[in-house]
Amino acid sequence: MIKNIIFDFGGVLLDWNPRYFYREHFSSEEEMEYFLAEICNDEWNAQQDNGRTFSEAVKELQQKFPDYSKDIGLYDEKWDVMLKTDLPETVEILKALKSEYEIYGLTNWSAEKITIAYARYPFFELFDGIVVSGEEKLIKPDPQIYKVLLERYKLIPSESVFIDDNPANIDAAQKLGIHGILFKSSDQLKEELKKIL
Repeated sequence: MIKNIIFDFGGVLLDWNPRYFYREHFSSEEEMEYFLAEICNDEWNAQQDNGRTFSEAVKELQQKFPDYSKDIGLYDEKWDVMLKTDLPETVEILKALKSEYEIYGLTNWSAEKITIAYARYPFFELFDGIVVSGEEKLIKPDPQIYKVLLERYKLIPSESVFIDDNPANIDAAQKLGIHGILFKSSDQLKEELKKIL
């Protein structure tokens, strides 16, 4: 019997992408894509999700790429522009589930920036508990961060469903006995939930 629904945030409940800011900042799509692939790339950003401060991350990168010093600094300063919107259809699913299930969050997110999301979107008040990678200095798909969630909120894996848009994160959850749904769309999520709940 399922009692707990665990949501990832980015790509499931929230639409965050640095392109929402940098597309207006750079003069061409090519320069923007170079910058996001070679300088402020996913691997660099993941270190903030793993607990590194933005001030430390920006300083380190500015020293490495002085010609892009201003552009790098804006990744921190304009982060709120990169958080474009919530994903309302998934939020509605969350709200509907809340009447029958406990709702939890397990997200790879900067400890500094998660507060922006909390302040902007009231649906976060519905959560019974949230584990943020940047606060724990652990990042999915490391099994330890799932164990933090399970132990902190006394969740039984077989009674829990985890929804994430990253296959590796789903695999890690399933290895711990948590039911997993790889998120692709809100309609697909509804159908998958019907099979489990």
